[in-house]
Amino acid sequence: MNSVAWLAFGLAFPFAMTTLGAALVFFFRGVIHENVQRVLLGFASGVMIAASIWSLLMPAIEQAEERGQVGWIPAAGGFIFGGLFLLALDNVLPHLHLGESQPEGVSSSWKRTTLLFLAVTLHNIPEGMAVGLSFALALQSGEQGPLTAAVVLAIGMGIQNFPEGAAISLPLRNEGLSVGRAFLGGTLSGAVEPVFAVITILLASHVLSLMPWLLSFAAGAMIYVVVEELIPEASRGEHSNMGTLGVMGGFVLMMILDVALG
Repeated sequence: MNSVAWLAFGLAFPFAMTTLGAALVFFFRGVIHENVQRVLLGFASGVMIAASIWSLLMPAIEQAEERGQVGWIPAAGGFIFGGLFLLALDNVLPHLHLGESQPEGVSSSWKRTTLLFLAVTLHNIPEGMAVGLSFALALQSGEQGPLTAAVVLAIGMGIQNFPEGAAISLPLRNEGLSVGRAFLGGTLSGAVEPVFAVITILLASHVLSLMPWLLSFAAGAMIYVVVEELIPEASRGEHSNMGTLGVMGGFVLMMILDVALG
């Protein structure tokens, strides 16, 4: 397969996995068991942490050093800017996290279902950016290694998108939406990923010299999502060790994929 075909796969696979996860609403009528939800959210956290390190920060440092720069400066600077960017979105965009009664962001009259949808959509933005930047780096180099790494990252994001699709469609169903609308909401929550991936690829092609900063920016944004939202939700209530085991499992799986294949 050529690079264009792999790019199409990388854009489609994460979205397809979100859709498959959202489709669970057709088979389950109740809420996900708390322990299962903790494991799934923890698993998604572990995948995102490992991807931030091996797929984003380490390539950012390598890219900077190849350009004769001090590797840690763009890695640290971009990481901080990425976290601040998500912090700003978190404070501006109205959204409601799972299990919470009070929405965050600016006050609005939007329905709970809309706020729940926006919460998941919000943390899909850095995932789309990460995949887009990884493929932009691969297209820039024209070598097989970076392309393989980009595909591995897309696979990792897709794997952790499966529970995320269910995590939005099932709560939407429990909020009173029909099965079809709950499925559509879960599916559309992942549509932002290929959109932001394409936007990132197009923008990155014009600022190749800033690639180390952009890669670490995506890493900082993803880690913000993990620490601000996913890990607290995975650790809520009793038996929080289930979420911890999920984090470790997701981290190990993504690390193996990235090191062995990327």
